[in-house]
Amino acid sequence: MDRISALRNVESALAAFEDGECSFAELEGRVQGVLRTYVSSFEGDGVAPYRVVEGPEAAVGVVVVAADAVEARERVRELVDVEGGVLSVERVT
Repeated sequence: MDRISALRNVESALAAFEDGECSFAELEGRVQGVLRTYVSSFEGDGVAPYRVVEGPEAAVGVVVVAADAVEARERVRELVDVEGGVLSVERVT
């Protein structure tokens, strides 16, 4: 899914919420689904999404875009304020 398709799908979900066709919980689910699909098919120029699979509780599950696993770990450490310890990431596919 490209960025424009993702934005259209989010807009559609928002419109359904505003028209009373879905609850806030359903809106969250739809938007989360759009974002998960977008990330899993993301194609950047020399970068890819990486997810933390092992490390401090605050970091596990965090997804960042980076050129490689080393850069991904560095970005997560900056974003989540994690110092030291094991931080394992895997490429999102």
